[in-house]
Amino acid sequence: MVTKRNASAVRRGRPALTRGTGLICVAAAAGALLTGCGNDDGDTKTDTSTAGRAASPSSSPSSDGGNLTDDQRERKELVPKAKVGYDKALDAAVATVDKAKPVSIELKGTPDKPVWETEVATADGADHDVDVDAVTGKAGQARADKDQDQDDKRELADRLKKATVTAQQAAQTATDKKKGTVTSVELDDSDKGDMVRWSVDVVTTDDWNKTTYDIDATNRKIVREHVDRD
Repeated sequence: MVTKRNASAVRRGRPALTRGTGLICVAAAAGALLTGCGNDDGDTKTDTSTAGRAASPSSSPSSDGGNLTDDQRERKELVPKAKVGYDKALDAAVATVDKAKPVSIELKGTPDKPVWETEVATADGADHDVDVDAVTGKAGQARADKDQDQDDKRELADRLKKATVTAQQAAQTATDKKKGTVTSVELDDSDKGDMVRWSVDVVTTDDWNKTTYDIDATNRKIVREHVDRD
C-alpha cells in the first residue's frame, strides 16, 4: 500500500590597469579576485577590499529568512503555528479507532489552519484517515480508506506486525541525532522491500532545512539520512 502524502549573480568585471613604481596589476575576468603582481621584492598581494567582497553572492540562507527557498519559507510559516506536537496528535488519532496503531502523520494545512494528517490501522490492516487540529489537538472523525483491497490490507498488516519499534521511539531516535521539530513520521517498506522502516522528518528552526531519517523498525538503527535544503 502506498501511503498519501526548489541567482547567482554573475559579477562581470572589466580589465583595469593600475600603474605604480615597479608594479603592474591586471584585474582578472568575471568574479576572480584582484591580485597584485610582483613588486621589486618578488612578493604578491591580494586585494581583499570591502568592495571586492561585497560583490560576491552568498549561497547560504540568511538567519533572518531573507534568502530562504520557497520550501524553507513554507516551513518557517507553518511549523511554529502547530501548538500540538506530532506525539499528542498521534495519540488523539489512534484513540478514534478501536485497537488501532499509527501508520503515518504529517503536518499539513496553512499557517491559519495547520493540521496533522494521520493514518492509523487495525491489526488486520484496515486503514483509516484522521485529521487532528494542530492548534487544539482535537481529532476529527476517522474515515476508512475505501481504496484498500485485500492485498493492501495484508501488506499493511504484515508491516505493522514486523514493526517492533514504535513511531514515538523512531522519532526519538531522529531527534537524538538532530535537534528540531518532528513534522512527519511514516511506516513503510525499504526501497528493496527487505526491511520495514520508519521515515522521520525533522525541521531545524535555525535554517528551516528538513532532515529525513530512515530508521529500521525492528532495531532503531538509522539506515539513511538526507538533508533537504530546498
